[in-house]
Amino acid sequence: MASLEVKDLAVRVEGKEILKGVSLKVSSGELHAIMGPNGSGKSTLAYTIAGKPGYEVVSGDILLNGESILDLDPDERALKGIFLGFQDPPPLPGVRLLSLVNAVYNKKKGLPVTGRGDPRLFKKVVQALELVSLSTEYANRELNVGFSGGEKKRMEVAQALIFEPEVIILDEPDSGLDAEGVRSIAKIIDGFRKEGRALLVITHYARLFSFVEPDVVTVLYKGRVAARGGAELARRIENEGFSFLRVN
Repeated sequence: MASLEVKDLAVRVEGKEILKGVSLKVSSGELHAIMGPNGSGKSTLAYTIAGKPGYEVVSGDILLNGESILDLDPDERALKGIFLGFQDPPPLPGVRLLSLVNAVYNKKKGLPVTGRGDPRLFKKVVQALELVSLSTEYANRELNVGFSGGEKKRMEVAQALIFEPEVIILDEPDSGLDAEGVRSIAKIIDGFRKEGRALLVITHYARLFSFVEPDVVTVLYKGRVAARGGAELARRIENEGFSFLRVN
């Protein structure tokens, strides 16, 4: 049973405090949506959970299955089961999906990272690519090099399918996708939930939630939790925007 808990988290980036005491919890089989206007701290929260360098935790804690992960490096957090799909996935020249999957597999098994991976992995990669509507050729293309915004998002979700993490954080997984693409990604997200994974999905807009309803919605504003509720809160934001938020 996966559980991710953020406790009274304050985070500073380049000397500026971005998060100011944020708390939330997402459990196995739960879809927790994070919404808020630009600059509210949504991506900062995701990067901090994943352990990105430069995101200084001033106070508070992050617990994975009840244990603090603040002292762990990003790769250690990933090996423990945390996956982050980036808002804008960077191009990785020279890194191909299949070689990345082999390296991660070997790392988990305590084998040389550059060693040959399990031949069954190729089938798993192909199946994941098919589910996100990408052709088999993407298995051997350089990651995100020359990809459109929608292709990058599909590739991030494909990696989540392949690696099967306990906690999946997706930062704006619907950006760059048309309506059918959003519907397809929403179906996969719902599948993750049914498998018992803990999901944290960050978005500006509620269109994704027309296809998959969140269990909890937390709204960030100026680095603080401004509102929390169920799917009805996402619908209110869709209708009214964020004008009703008030945080001192």
